[in-house]
Formats: sequence, structure tokens, C-alpha cells
Amino acid sequence: METVFVNELRLTGRQWLLVGGIVLAFVLLAPRAWKQAERFDTGPDYRLPYALSKDYWLYERRLGEIPAPSAVVIGDSVVWGEYVLPDGTLSHFLNQAAGRPDAFVNAGVNGLFPLALEGLAEHYGGALRNRKVILHCNLLWMSSPKADLSTKKEERFNHARLVPQFSPRIPCYRADASERLGVVMERNLPVLSWVNHLQCVSFNQKSLPDWTLEQGSGDPPGHPNAYKNPLAQLTLHVPGAPALDPERGPTSARHKPWSTAGEGTTRFEWVALDASLQWAAFQRLTRLLRERGNDVLVVVGPFNEHLLAGENRAPYRQLCDNIAVWLKENRFECIVPEPLPSALYADASHPLTEGYRVLAQRLHTEATFQQWKSRR
Repeated sequence: METVFVNELRLTGRQWLLVGGIVLAFVLLAPRAWKQAERFDTGPDYRLPYALSKDYWLYERRLGEIPAPSAVVIGDSVVWGEYVLPDGTLSHFLNQAAGRPDAFVNAGVNGLFPLALEGLAEHYGGALRNRKVILHCNLLWMSSPKADLSTKKEERFNHARLVPQFSPRIPCYRADASERLGVVMERNLPVLSWVNHLQCVSFNQKSLPDWTLEQGSGDPPGHPNAYKNPLAQLTLHVPGAPALDPERGPTSARHKPWSTAGEGTTRFEWVALDASLQWAAFQRLTRLLRERGNDVLVVVGPFNEHLLAGENRAPYRQLCDNIAVWLKENRFECIVPEPLPSALYADASHPLTEGYRVLAQRLHTEATFQQWKSRR
């Protein structure tokens, strides 16, 4: 008896192979073709826009377009410049001191921390190979078990898709197995990180279904995107940061010293290095960069010691000294700058514009910096 098929359309084995070939070609070629078609303007002092901080496909593309002679400055929002404009960052003032607009490139990302920076470098930082790298070490991430992510209480944190999903275990990270597997797949299939790029650039960092059902601001709230053509959102142009950022720069209300008195009473619950998840990630990151042929210079701080209560400064300095000892024992170039004047900090770790200028000048006059810079 002939088998009865419910569906009228049936594919032969050869046709299934053809379909598979088309899908495979799309998966392999679409991200590359998009990169060629999409306009991506960078220029001097470029940094990944705040709104695109989680667009790791774009970050990887940015690294690949950095001129070969340029040194790359990587780190968290201290490198990125949380309170300042692009022309007020550490990389800008290092370029100014060097007399070249592209000697140093800002490859910081807002919201990073060592566990996430390790993942960013490992999975999206291949273009960093064989470059000079300034790596910033921010001790803020070891200022408490919560900041260290070693607390057992569940915590939500930035860039969860960059941290280790299975090993080493992060006690406060409680994503389910399917979410973790999805992250691993995205890291290994460029087409998935490209899809995330489209969501970040064109769909307000939402999946297509979530964007379609996004509520408007009217009363009652409707769904203004429900009848829009999604293809019309694809502009083939990466948006830049606003020219006048109300949240950053000298004219911003946030761009001000952390205190008018300059005396702090903050007490941090510093995590010992041998128990710190963030420090272990930083160690792995330095080794990874070395294995990739990077000439690494680590800048530790400068943390805002003025903010600390008197009795809290000694544990901080001991932690700082221990980090410097490990770096030197493992033959990493290291600079531990003196704290900036109190009025040049916006908070515990972020300098203001003038603070970055002073820090860049101090680094540029360091013998270690000059030796590292001139080494071929």
C-alpha cells in the first residue's frame, strides 16, 4: 500500500541537501556581507557608544579595523570614560602626549569587569593578537563579595553573556541550562552574534517579537511597532554616540568632584586575592593576552583613596601591593600610579576630564611606560 502523506509538498533527499546548502551559505556569508554593506564611522577618539555596549559583534569588528601600529587600551568604564566625552578619556590624553591621534585606541566597554573582560577578549578579541595592549586593573571589583560576584545570593549584573557559563562557577549567577547553552552557541556561531548586532542597532536591543510587542508611551499604551515593517529598521548604518551627551562631559551635571570636602568614610569589604573570582579572571586574562603575542602593560588604578576611611586604606594598599608583586613575578610590565588629587575624581574609581589628563601625563613620564612603548 502506498504511504499517504498529509502534506502535498515533499522534498527529496537531493532537495533537502540543496536547502541545507542554502542555509549554510546564509549562515557563513550573511555576517561577512553585512560587514561590507554597513557603514561604520569611527575616527579619532572613537569608543563603542553606551547604547551598543552589549554589541560584541560590533566590538570585534572595531578591533579588526584598528590600525596596526596603534596600542589598544582595554578595560571597564574607567578606560571607556563614564563621566567624560570621547575627547576627555585616558586614550585621548595619551595620544595628546604622544603627539599622534591614533597612537592609543580606546577599546574600553562600559559596564565591564574582569570576569566579563576575560570573556570579551577570549571570544571576541582575536584581532588583538600581536599588539601592544594597556590593560587597566580596577580594584573596585574586589571591594566586596557582591562586586567580586563570589556572594551566594543571586545577583543581576551587566554583561552576563560574557562571563564563564559553566566553569569556573559563579555562585550568584543563576541562569538556567538553556540560557547558558544559548550563550555558548552565540560565542561559537558568528551568525548568532550578528543577529544580536541587528537587535542592538536596529531594534532597541530587543528580539524581533519583543520589539513588535513593545509598548508605546501613550495612554493607554499601545504597540506602535506592531504594524511597522521590520525591514525598514535596517538602515545599514551603525549609529554613533550623541554629539552633546547630557550625561557626560564638563557641562554635564554628573561631571563634578565626588566630594567638596575631600574626606571620605567609606569602608570596603576587600576580598582577598586568593579568594577573588575577579582577580582569578584577571590573571587568566593576562596569560591569554601573552599567549596571543600581546605586549601587555598593566595600569593598576589609581583608585580614589581619599574616599576611604582611614583604617580602610591599609588593606587596600596591601591588596594593591600584592597585585603588583604578582604581575612583576610573572614578568608583566606594571605601573601603580599615585592617587590623583581628590577633586579630580567623580567617584571611587572614575576620574574627571582633568583627572584623565593628569593621569596620562604621569604615565607618559614613567620610565616603565617609555620602555614598553618603544619596545618592538
